[in-house]
Amino acid sequence: MQLRRLGRSDLKIAPLMLGTNVFGWTADERTSFSILDAFVDAGFNAVDTADVYSRWSPAGAGASETVIGNWLAQGGRRDRIVLATKVGMEMGEGMKGLSAAYIEQAVEASLKRLKTDYIDLYQSHRDDADTPLAETAEAYGRLIKAGKVRVVGSSNFTAERLKSAVDAAASAGVPRYESEQPLYNLYDRTGFEGALQTLCINEEIGVIPFYGLASGFLTGKYRTEADLSKSPRGGGAKKYMTPRGMRILGALDEVASSHGATPAQVALAWVMAQPGLTAPIASATSVTQLQELMGAAQLSLSAEDLKALDGASAPE
Repeated sequence: MQLRRLGRSDLKIAPLMLGTNVFGWTADERTSFSILDAFVDAGFNAVDTADVYSRWSPAGAGASETVIGNWLAQGGRRDRIVLATKVGMEMGEGMKGLSAAYIEQAVEASLKRLKTDYIDLYQSHRDDADTPLAETAEAYGRLIKAGKVRVVGSSNFTAERLKSAVDAAASAGVPRYESEQPLYNLYDRTGFEGALQTLCINEEIGVIPFYGLASGFLTGKYRTEADLSKSPRGGGAKKYMTPRGMRILGALDEVASSHGATPAQVALAWVMAQPGLTAPIASATSVTQLQELMGAAQLSLSAEDLKALDGASAPE
């Protein structure tokens, strides 16, 4: 497995990152353990979660971290994964943001749930305009110095704010964000392509986009409104059912057919092939589904394939 360096950090990850927002929600603990085992046994190593997963479900916030922590507690796996989690989204009354005081509180809670002494990649889940960027950077610097965090990253930042955050860290003499986690896939292109992508390339900031499969739409299993009931997460795919969305599925079908692959594999391979990208994040609710997604790392798209996909998905 060829590993990719994350930004300028010492972290190296495989070209597909496992999203675990479904753990404790649509994937119970036993299934989640099997998915994690299969992922690591196949040579992949990067696992992404967040303290807020899955606040929207009966399991509640912290469920995903708790499942991962229980898996790690079995032993023998911690040094085989690059563990990423996030802070900043609302966990409850007054529990949100990127102030130094809240970060120091939240990291201890995450470490406890994850049953580990350190987090490889600790990410600001979203920008916090109410907290000075320098305050956040300095708080992270103290966590890194204490050995509780190895590397820090951002998520959902604009190019302007990410550049300001990098500059603030440099001025404070503390480690900068080494990664950005934007929304990016064949359908959702405009938020990343342009200023943010250029900044990440120029500053050598790793990019680990979420929703690599557009809430499952790019797997091809949601083609009519009737299909939305196939999964508890199906409702999230409805907004992609546009003429452009159907053109994208058509192009995915054609490219997949020529490679003996699936639309999901092609969609993820397209993201992997984009300039500046480190690894897309995708989640699975079964080992069978995971095995399909992991196949994307072995799929090499031709220039003609990429051109066809770019054309079909060109933002309107």
